Formats: sequence, structure tokens, C-alpha cells
Amino acid sequence: QVQLVESGGGLVQAGGSLRLSCAASGRTIGSYRMGWFRQAPGKEREFVAAIRSDGMKYYSDSVQGRVTISRDNTKNTVYLQMNSLNPEDTAVYYCAADNRVFVTYSRSSSYDYWGQGTQVTVSS
Repeated sequence: QVQLVESGGGLVQAGGSLRLSCAASGRTIGSYRMGWFRQAPGKEREFVAAIRSDGMKYYSDSVQGRVTISRDNTKNTVYLQMNSLNPEDTAVYYCAADNRVFVTYSRSSSYDYWGQGTQVTVSS
């Protein structure tokens, strides 16, 4: 079992930045694919970014160029640096982990372990 705890969310003005952290416990995540998803009120959960165990990164079109996912396996932690935030980025952000291969990284069903989420609110 992998336990995930997100932190770093909060209220920020449009144009600002936040760095989210996802601390894992229970197992080392070095061999896991890690992802970030978000869910806005009344909307479905959507893919934001993912990073494979080999360091390959993927981003959704909506955040490409503004967001950077990274991992520090020595700290068992994954990060999501978000810049140039806008009100449309307001959502609960979730960290996810999985160690299967040959799955679609952008689907929430491709992740077995989830954190509780951290709220990000961007004011205009």
C-alpha cells in the first residue's frame, strides 16, 4: 500500500505561482508512475501531469508550459510547480501513484493510489 499526502495548496492571485507537494509513505515510489489530477466543482476529475519512473513527463494541453512535474525519490516526494495561474486552475488537486505498465497515463483508472487532495483557489 502507498499512502499519499498532498500539501501546498492555497489562495493565490491570478498570475501567481504555487508548488504542490505529494509525500508518499508505505513504499518507495521510485518504480511508480506518479500523476497529478484536479477536479473543479461540478466537473469531472481531469489529468494535469504525470512522471514515469524513468523521468519521462507528460502534461495536459491546458497546463503545458505553465506547470512542471518533478520527483525526488530520495524524499519519496513528487512536486507540481504551477506558474501563471488563472481562475480556471481553481480545483482540488490530487496526487496519484501506480506501478503498472502499458496503461494510459492520463486516465484516473490507471492509478491505484490517491491522496486526499489539496485545494487551489486562484482569484481574479
